[in-house]
Amino acid sequence: MRIITQNAIDAKLIIDNELKGEIKKGLLLLVSFTNGDNKETVDKMVNKLLSLRIFPDENGKTNLSLNDINGELMSISQFTLYANVKEGRRPSFTDCMRPDEAKELYLYFNTKLHESNLHIVEGVFGADMKLDFTNDGPFTLILDSREIIK
Repeated sequence: MRIITQNAIDAKLIIDNELKGEIKKGLLLLVSFTNGDNKETVDKMVNKLLSLRIFPDENGKTNLSLNDINGELMSISQFTLYANVKEGRRPSFTDCMRPDEAKELYLYFNTKLHESNLHIVEGVFGADMKLDFTNDGPFTLILDSREIIK
């Protein structure tokens, strides 16, 4: 499982030219799954994500978590995070989890996020989505389940 986190001042999700949701200060998440991922993988990643201290305190040090700042989350499925571009000019998507399995894990991921009682905006799995956001910093991290211990 991979998550790209982007500290955002604001973010809007647009589907079919209609605003589907928006957040204020928090994180825009691009989420992808690969073969072998499961609910345990999701649990581990949600725990890590929600405990990250990636927001500045009064001294400008990254000491605060989402909960500390009462942040908001926008979760967007993004299967292309597992695209392989090592050979040729066209990306290979063989490392991406099958859509039916990935959708199930994406829905589970969002359910686990909702347990945090933060404001969550969810994308629509497989939809053509447009994002309009202001990256804060910019401050972007890549979380990979194969590199996360706790």
